[in-house]
Amino acid sequence: MYYYLDNGVSFPHPDVVKPSGILAISGDLSIERLLLAYHYGIFPWYNPNEPIIWWCPRPRYVIFPEKVKIAKSMNSYFNQNKFQVTYDQHFATIMRYCQHVPRYGQDGTWINDDIVAAYTLLQGQGYAMSVEVWDGDELAGGLYGVMLGKVFYGESMFSLKSNASKFGFITLARRLASEGFQVIDCQQPNPYLASLGGEFIPGDQFQKILRQNRITFLKGS
Repeated sequence: MYYYLDNGVSFPHPDVVKPSGILAISGDLSIERLLLAYHYGIFPWYNPNEPIIWWCPRPRYVIFPEKVKIAKSMNSYFNQNKFQVTYDQHFATIMRYCQHVPRYGQDGTWINDDIVAAYTLLQGQGYAMSVEVWDGDELAGGLYGVMLGKVFYGESMFSLKSNASKFGFITLARRLASEGFQVIDCQQPNPYLASLGGEFIPGDQFQKILRQNRITFLKGS
C-alpha cells in the first residue's frame, strides 16, 4: 500500500519510502506542495493521465559540483568557446524542448503541460532556473531544475547539437561550485550523468545535506 495524499500540504517522512523509491501518490502540483517536497528531496515523476507519483529514491544519485567530470573530448569546446550560456532567459521554452526533443532509449516524456505550468510558476518566484546553451543566435541545448538554498535539483536536459547540454551542465556545475552549492541532485542514474561524475550516496547522507540546507535556507528567508 502506498500513502495517498489528501488536500493538505504534507508528505510522509522520506525514511518510510518503499524500496521502489515511491513515497506517495496523488496530491497536486501547487507551489506550496512542490517547495515542501523538494526541501525533503521528494519529486513528482509520473506518466500522462495517471495520478501524480512522488519519489524519494534511496540511495540517491548526485553530482558534487566541485567534482564534475570534464571529458578530454569536451576540452576543445571550452577552449574554443564553442557555445555561449545564459540563465533564466527562456525558462518555459527550455521546458518545452525538454518535453518534446526525443531521447535515445525513451519512448515518451513525463513532462506534461501541468508540469510545465507548475515549474514556470516556481521559476517566476525564484525557485527554479533554466540554462540556455547557444551556438551564435541558435539555441543548441539546455536544462532546467529547482534551486533551493545551496542545492540544485536537476530535472531534465536536451541537446539540438552535439554535446550542447553537456557544455551547459558543466558550465552550471562550475558556477554552482563557485557559489558554494553543496550538491546537484540527479534523482535517477544513467550513463550520461555517470560520465559527468554521478555517484550514489546513502539516503541518510543525502537527507543530512538537505536538513542543513533547510536550516540555512530558513534563516535567510
